[in-house]
Amino acid sequence: MRYGQITLRRQPPACLLSWGIRFFLAAALTASQLPDGHAPFALGCIAAAGPGGDGIAALAGAGTGALLFLDFGDALPFLAAGVLILTASATFRGTALWNRPLFMPLVSAALFAAVGGIYVVQSLAPMEHLASYIAAAVLTGISAWFLRSLLQPARDRPAPEGVLFLAAALLAAVSDVTLFDVSMGRSLLCLLLAYTAYETGASAGAAAGLGAGLTADLCAGTGGGFFAAAYGLGGLLAGSRLPGGRAAAGLAFFLSSLTALLPTQTPLAGPLLLESSIGTALFLLLPGRLFGGKRVRRTESAEAAVAGGRLKDQLNRAAAALREVYDSMGRTPPSTDENPAIVFDRAAEKVCRGCALCDLCWQREYTGTFNAFNDATPYLLERGRALPKDFPAHFTGRCIHLPDFLAAINGELSAFLLRRQYRRQLEETRRSAKGQYAQLSELLTATAAGLGTAMTAAGDSPPCQVGAALRPREGETVCGDTVVSFRREDGLWCLLLADGMGSGEAARKESSLICRLLRQFLEAGVEPEAALKTLNSAMALRGAETGSFTTIDLCISDPATGETAFYKFGAAPSYLKKGGVVRRITGGALPAGLRGAPAAPDVTRVNLDPGGFAVMVSDGVADPGRDEWLQDLLAGWEGEDPQTLAGLILSESIRREHLQDDCGIQVLYRPRAGAAKKV
Repeated sequence: MRYGQITLRRQPPACLLSWGIRFFLAAALTASQLPDGHAPFALGCIAAAGPGGDGIAALAGAGTGALLFLDFGDALPFLAAGVLILTASATFRGTALWNRPLFMPLVSAALFAAVGGIYVVQSLAPMEHLASYIAAAVLTGISAWFLRSLLQPARDRPAPEGVLFLAAALLAAVSDVTLFDVSMGRSLLCLLLAYTAYETGASAGAAAGLGAGLTADLCAGTGGGFFAAAYGLGGLLAGSRLPGGRAAAGLAFFLSSLTALLPTQTPLAGPLLLESSIGTALFLLLPGRLFGGKRVRRTESAEAAVAGGRLKDQLNRAAAALREVYDSMGRTPPSTDENPAIVFDRAAEKVCRGCALCDLCWQREYTGTFNAFNDATPYLLERGRALPKDFPAHFTGRCIHLPDFLAAINGELSAFLLRRQYRRQLEETRRSAKGQYAQLSELLTATAAGLGTAMTAAGDSPPCQVGAALRPREGETVCGDTVVSFRREDGLWCLLLADGMGSGEAARKESSLICRLLRQFLEAGVEPEAALKTLNSAMALRGAETGSFTTIDLCISDPATGETAFYKFGAAPSYLKKGGVVRRITGGALPAGLRGAPAAPDVTRVNLDPGGFAVMVSDGVADPGRDEWLQDLLAGWEGEDPQTLAGLILSESIRREHLQDDCGIQVLYRPRAGAAKKV
């Protein structure tokens, strides 16, 4: 009989925080219920959380919420649907289907409908409950869709539509909290809708208003679309950019509620008027900094101020990047000198191990031998070589290999002194570089202080799409690879993929530090090659003692022209795909931190045609020496969603490489002319 060992691992604080957020979020969303006791928002949270610890935490939170907010008869189908949703997510995890954005929303809606259908059929009046179950199933799928972009973001910042949906769902939980028949939840929902419409425009405001209104109708059980009409019209008018700014938008939102009152006799008409009044008043009282300043048309006289503001912003970002480099070098542990006793240890290993008197000197007379070496150490370090007179007579008279032992000591002593001199020079170089980074950061900050206030203008919607996927090595809970994508103010898309040495938390810290520093440099307007050289020099000084290094893969693309450049420091090959043609892009530079200032990245400039993909992978995805399967996969794939392609590459890599290393994937897609834009 074999006995296995169960190992309990201590989870990192970030993982525990993620579980806690999903637990309390699912518990809170359970309070957002439809009139028949359904809680579709919490089920959508379970589906969006995904498998593993995140999904289990969300299911546990939903169970806690069911105990607090649901009746026993409503809690049973709710928990059954939650368990089935989590099981389906765990079953299909890592497959191409699971990585499709619509898969889990559709599955969660179908599973809720299947569980609810049993209760509908067994009820005394099935037709009376059918509409409510259908509405709850649809809301479950919609919740999974919006919350997936929030709980499993494919970019650094959460999707704004996911944040808006979550806020509206949480406010629905307190819609029953009333003061003088006025719902506090719906009053805050009016504030949220007015702000969203004013910031995003008429179309987005109308869509948000209709969605929030339909949800409010379902939760209140009004029927007839009363709240949907009022909120949809309010969002449309508040986002129409009327003359008069925020005051006009607030008045328009209030008048929309008044207009919705005219043709109806519902008892909620009066409370709606008061709720919209409270929401409008709160909207007008919001601080102006939340709206990004006044909305005025830029005049030609302001162009100089805008240019000065952008220059100030770039200087501040460059100063912050240099300060971050300075701080990262300060976090490197100081080098410590070796113990001189290592000289005698290594010399004895070479000479004394085969000596006939080894047991006498190193066991029975160990104390005398140790004292002889200890007394001779100051003379050796001062003179730089060992002489017989440095040792006491009882030791030199006993040693039968004294000339060989002295020669070995002198050889090891020379190496020891060279290492100590190197460490001191390295420490002095590190201190000098830290001082230069700090001084340059202060100089840029002082220069920026004399310029005008930064002013930026929002650009057009980005015509490119980005997909990403990460997976830790088998047995690890944290991925050592880091992927980052962002768009600079000049319109260029920047994709970063860094692979830290080894795996686990230490590798993640190194790779995330590299990506954070490089992003700060690029956003400050520093040229990519110059930024990479600066980082390489800093990482070489920082990792001189530990020997750590990080591979860097940087892709910069101009979506207007398709001009694309790949910068590589020891990174795995990248791939350019257009139709069935795949081009492999490699480099021979060493990873960042292994060479000093002369090192420069490999640069390959290509053109990314419309309908083409740029694919970046870490070496854990495919062995650079046998990546034919990846090239065949890219050549045969005919889709247009970069996130789907990233998920497909990851699932196939897991099947072939068995997660022997961390996996990181980023895909940039340039749509064809006339294709729908997707942020």
